[in-house]
Amino acid sequence: MARRRGGVMSEAFKYELAKDLGFYDVVQREGWGGIRTRDAGNMVKRAIQIAEEHLAARDSGK
Repeated sequence: MARRRGGVMSEAFKYELAKDLGFYDVVQREGWGGIRTRDAGNMVKRAIQIAEEHLAARDSGK
């Protein structure tokens, strides 16, 4: 199966998540390839959590 090119998250959002999760310094030094698998998973989990919060807030405002 081929790897998907490009991403769903914007670069700005990924940097924001890296700062919030505490591994922004690694990204600065080594790029995205330098982060641990666990950090990447935590980024995805946090992004999903933020998306769910935004959807819930949008739905409750109807």
